[in-house]
This record gives sequence, C-alpha cells and structure tokens, in this order.
Amino acid sequence: MNTKALVAEFIATFTLIFIGVGSIAADHMTSGAVGLTGIALAHGLAIAVMASATAAVSGGHINPAVTIGLFCAKKIDALNAAGYVVVQCLGALLGAFVLKLCVPAEALMAINMGTPALAAGITPGMGLVTEAVLTFLLVFVIYGTAVDAKAPKVGGLFIGLVITADIFMGGPITGAAMNPARHLGPALLGGGLQNLWLYWVGPVLGGVFAAVLYNKVFEK
Repeated sequence: MNTKALVAEFIATFTLIFIGVGSIAADHMTSGAVGLTGIALAHGLAIAVMASATAAVSGGHINPAVTIGLFCAKKIDALNAAGYVVVQCLGALLGAFVLKLCVPAEALMAINMGTPALAAGITPGMGLVTEAVLTFLLVFVIYGTAVDAKAPKVGGLFIGLVITADIFMGGPITGAAMNPARHLGPALLGGGLQNLWLYWVGPVLGGVFAAVLYNKVFEK
C-alpha cells in the first residue's frame, strides 16, 4: 500500500470539506453574499488545486466514487483502492471537525453542517439520477484529462471546472455531492444521515459507468 498516496488523499479530501463547507457557512454569515456561484467556485477551486498538487503522488482522486470507478477500469489495485476510500472518508471527517473549531456553532447549525440534501419536491429517485449523472460527468472528465495517457497536461483545471458546472446545476437539487465522502464527513459531524445510501449509490454508479465506458470505448 502506498503510504504517501494515502496521506495525499487524506489532505486533499480534508481541503475539499474545509473549504467547501466553509464557503457555505460564509454564505450564511454574510447573508447570501457568497451565493451559489461562490460556493460552486470554492468547491471547484479546492478540487482543482488539490488534484493538481496530489496528481503525481496519488492521482488526485479525492473521492471514493472516483477511486471505485478507476478500480473497475483496472487503474488501481484493490488494496490501494480500499485504502484510498478509507482515508478519503477520514479526511472528510477531520475537515468537518476542524471547521467546527473555526466557525460559530450557530452558523454550522443553520446550514446543517453543509451536508448535501434533497431539496423540497425532489424525490430520492430524482436525487439518485441527478447524483449519478453529475458524477458520470466528473469521472468522464477526470479520465479524459488526467488518466488517459493521451490526456492534455492541464493539471486539475478542467476537473475543477466540471465540479463548478455540476454544482451550478445540481446544488439546488441534491447539494451536488458527487462524492460519498463529501456527504459523509459533514453528515457524521452533525448534518444527519438522511439518504446516506443515495449519496453513495448515485455517485458510485455514475463513476463506475464513466470510467468503464471511457476505458472500453475511448482509451482502448
């Protein structure tokens, strides 16, 4: 098992939660001044910089759905994939915990710890499809810009951009998690575990489909 890669994934996922949830708290504390655009950019930029920073060490997965998808495409072995998923979830937990030391409890309570959730009128089925499609797009872009040997050398830029675009669409619907760890960390630290299954099943299905499709149709 690659210890350096595990540490890199831990730090990167910690950053996603700390910055992502922090931006939602900042939006509440500034009476909406950050807005959906600011929240989407905060998540996208966090992923862009950390994917770039960790690409040479771990591949910059920062997401169990990405890791599981790339495992199914035979880009990572089972032992390292399991380790990645564990440290991603632990990084998310620590990110949420440290955020509680930095942000007033009232603000975090008001935003439900920034935990992705279904909007009013959105059924679990609708949320499942939304998360699956958003994560499909994410993993397709990751594969095409970072995994494929023919990919352009653009670092995490386009990965961050697809995260941003996904949140513009899915943020008001499901919270646009696209990442089981993004839901799990805040959920366990006070956000609640409602629809936990949805935020694992949807992203994993979308991620596996995208990785296998790209591997079998485009890469080969």
